[in-house]
Amino acid sequence: MLPEAVAVLTEHLVRTGNPSSLHAAGRAARRTVEEGRERLAAALGARPSEVVVTGGGTEADNLAVKGLFWGRRTHDPSRRRILVSAVEHHAVLDPAFWMAEHAGAEIVLLPVDADGVLDLDALRAELDEHAEQVALISVMWANNEVGALQPLHDVVSLARRHGIPVHADAVQAVGQVPVDFAASGLDALTVSGHKVGGPGGVGALLARRGLELTPVLHGGGQERGVRSGTLDAPAIASFAVAVDSAVAAREATAQRLTELRDALVAGVRAAVPGAVLRGPEDAARRLPANAHFTFPGCEGDSLLYLLDSAGVACSTGSACQAGVPRPSHVLLAMGVDEDDARGALRFSLGHTSRRADVDALLTALPGVVDRARAAGLAGRSDRADRGHRQPSGAR
Repeated sequence: MLPEAVAVLTEHLVRTGNPSSLHAAGRAARRTVEEGRERLAAALGARPSEVVVTGGGTEADNLAVKGLFWGRRTHDPSRRRILVSAVEHHAVLDPAFWMAEHAGAEIVLLPVDADGVLDLDALRAELDEHAEQVALISVMWANNEVGALQPLHDVVSLARRHGIPVHADAVQAVGQVPVDFAASGLDALTVSGHKVGGPGGVGALLARRGLELTPVLHGGGQERGVRSGTLDAPAIASFAVAVDSAVAAREATAQRLTELRDALVAGVRAAVPGAVLRGPEDAARRLPANAHFTFPGCEGDSLLYLLDSAGVACSTGSACQAGVPRPSHVLLAMGVDEDDARGALRFSLGHTSRRADVDALLTALPGVVDRARAAGLAGRSDRADRGHRQPSGAR
């Protein structure tokens, strides 16, 4: 967390008062919430009335996908199609597929190119043929795994011709690239606290005025009746300070992180010649704090644990279901071979990152890759042996 966000959080944690209460303490808490809302709106190019506070990015994405779908179908039951890019975060993909299973939605996964960037021709073709059946479109501002910036201006332009609302998950983008809700033309946008140096468990959905959203949570009717639940005044105040600070320092931070990322990318390529950078090669088309590689012959989990033992924290970017590691859906959508996709690592930089951190990674990486490859070879050999020993008739 940013020091200023920590200071605000701890200051407000010792104060009493429910923002929905009418006594003096409640009114003070309400003032804290509304000042935070105004600060968030100013930093993100929105009106205060457009800021719906949530418990994080996942809740905001669920509210956008489910709320927009139900809101649209109330007036036009024929609008059953939800268009999402194939590389969306699971906080968008999973509620979309849940709607298909439980609410009669039809999901269209829009393809991406080898860099992870949305195929606009595919979106255009889909709208030309089925626009009257589309309830909403959701395309992230920037991909969380490979850092690819998406052509949102073109997405919004295409959707506007048909009166279709567009949502974007901008959790990764805020504080790294310019994000202006009004200028974007979007109907809804997701932001989260923990990605910008704020606390976890708080976020917001920016929803334009007049947008019909069916609530996902029901109760006391807070947040325009769209998101019920007692508001966390300390977290909201801290969240607002973090977003404001991150946006104000964005240009300087982005330049510094871009230099670190470029040093990291060059260093990884020199240390492990077979490593493949994923996402756009053009630095201007990817997030400044993101570097994503695949390492042939390695399992991402092995690389992660070995690097963790060396004091380097990173991510595989892959989902793990029921304890079984699976290749990243993002890489598979980009056309990466399944075996190669298993050897993925995402390196993320932030406001605490320094050149010494990059150097520590580059020092540890060659040995880690050698050990992971050796383990991978042994594992494949063992699986092959066990396969040969299967009894006849085994499947």
